[in-house]
Amino acid sequence: MTSPTATRRLGGLAADNRTVRRGAVSLSTIARKQRRNGWISQVLLTLFVIAFLIPLIWMIATSLKPGAEVFSSPPRLIGSEVRWQNYADVWSYVPFAQYMVNGAIVSILGTALVVVVSVLSAYAFSRLRFRGREGIFFVFLGTLMVPQEVVVIPMFLFMTQLGWVNSYQALIVPWAFTAFGTFLLRQAMLTVPMELEEAGKIDGASHLRILLGIIMPVVRPTIAVLVVFTFINYWNSFLWPLIIVNDPAHTTVPLGLNAFLGQGGKQWQLIMAASTISMVPTAGLAILLQKYLVRGIALSSGLGGK
Repeated sequence: MTSPTATRRLGGLAADNRTVRRGAVSLSTIARKQRRNGWISQVLLTLFVIAFLIPLIWMIATSLKPGAEVFSSPPRLIGSEVRWQNYADVWSYVPFAQYMVNGAIVSILGTALVVVVSVLSAYAFSRLRFRGREGIFFVFLGTLMVPQEVVVIPMFLFMTQLGWVNSYQALIVPWAFTAFGTFLLRQAMLTVPMELEEAGKIDGASHLRILLGIIMPVVRPTIAVLVVFTFINYWNSFLWPLIIVNDPAHTTVPLGLNAFLGQGGKQWQLIMAASTISMVPTAGLAILLQKYLVRGIALSSGLGGK
């Protein structure tokens, strides 16, 4: 006959075993749910990628078709021949090389100017203390709600008074002072510990030295994100160049694509070939900086305190 103490001990061991079994069942259930959610995410992501790639694949396939087969019925992905000559014809049908050079000049200089302006203004709004800082920032941020279509006419009149019509500066300067880059970098700079800045001040560092030596190395991934977004925006801009430029010497790529719809008819196969070529700089930049993109977006998500 067992003693009451032994009975209680056996009962406790049985309860512990049941608790362990329930814990094991719970962990296995959680693991199964995680695997199921992982498979669902993979399937949805694959479907999304396929939906994104279908127009891209069709564009590239169309760029390699003979002109008479672009609108063949029934539609075919591959033409009767793979016509690589279309890519050579792009450069001779219109001055496409000049369009690419113009687009590169505008995008590179515009991106550089946006980065400089955004870094300086973001540092002021995140690290400097002055009266009305928050109010000024929110007013500045409110300019993001103003559509570009609303300001193009006043901007065009202003560019006319400056004598900047048909010039690179007219394509670059008006859109170099937007609030998007400032907001993006400000959120990233708020995550930088104040102790680092205070240590720099103790060592006698100026604001410029603190910005260049302490802040910028930390927010470098976010700057890379801003570079990619800004370059793409300048490269793909259509409405403003359409208004401010009527000289082929300053025509950018989006406007240049319209030249394939001229008196010679609509050369759709050349348009697709030129569109494919025009994607190379932006795609190459995104691939080059891809390792910074995820880190930069996470850094600028505003998780840091003020």
